[in-house]
Amino acid sequence: MSKHVAVLMGGWSSERPVSLNSGKACVAALEAAGYRVTGVDVDRTIASVLDDLRPDVCFNALHGPFGEDGCIQGILEVLAIPYTHSGVLASALAMNKPKAKAVMKAAGIPVVEHRLVNRFDALKEHVLPPPYVVKPPAEGSSFGVLIVPADAAFPPQELGSSDWPYGDLVMVETYVPGRELTCGVMGDQALGIIEVVPTGPGFYDYDAKYRPGGSRHLLPAPLSPFVYHYVQKLSLEAHNALGCRGVSRADFRFNDRGDGTGDIVCLEVNTQPGMTATSLVPEMAAHVGMDFSALVSWMVEDASCAR
Repeated sequence: MSKHVAVLMGGWSSERPVSLNSGKACVAALEAAGYRVTGVDVDRTIASVLDDLRPDVCFNALHGPFGEDGCIQGILEVLAIPYTHSGVLASALAMNKPKAKAVMKAAGIPVVEHRLVNRFDALKEHVLPPPYVVKPPAEGSSFGVLIVPADAAFPPQELGSSDWPYGDLVMVETYVPGRELTCGVMGDQALGIIEVVPTGPGFYDYDAKYRPGGSRHLLPAPLSPFVYHYVQKLSLEAHNALGCRGVSRADFRFNDRGDGTGDIVCLEVNTQPGMTATSLVPEMAAHVGMDFSALVSWMVEDASCAR
């Protein structure tokens, strides 16, 4: 009998629409691979839903808080249901950008300098010399990210908004100019590197990530062999330093000086990267000959507890 896989999707974070897209794509791909699949739109009754359903494996297609930060992983540990992606500690650690950066820096991985401050303090005066970036310390899909240009006279006024939904702590980072690189890790192997080129005038924001035609993906990224292998090496080291399992994706900025050298910094590690057939990690897997059904099947077979 084929395994019964529950695909967890939706949830209540800002990334709910992204998660629903990932989940629906994974349901279709797993059914095509021969698994018995139940799609589960996650709400706060999820523990009792899964206790009644008792699947053999949970495929975690949730994004953002609760699904990506160790919470759902803890529930699955209590229920003793094997699950995909990273475990409780690695998920919580990678989701908390300042703490993840501290661990990566201790492991010798170059990261961006930052300060963690109250948003109202960041509103009063420039915390760092412009240009800089303001972002929530535990969100994904570029939600809440503000780019402060070099000529900004004042900090971003959005920080003082009464409907700011991301909490009072913000991370203020030095702005790193250059190229946007991303590299997936699958098990103990680094995949190919994609250079993401937004087609609009802005940065790689939510629109550029998810709007059709919002960005171009260059795979393999046009880098010197030395830089290419170095980014792959850093991606695997970051995955291991944070204790990630299954599939992850590390994002970088490369300030290319034009001669094939330049500064490379790791921005963050995503433990729940997007999982539609056209998302970055599936694209990297396809580049090495693994189609989407084969990728999600590998993830199901890799699932376990105590990750």
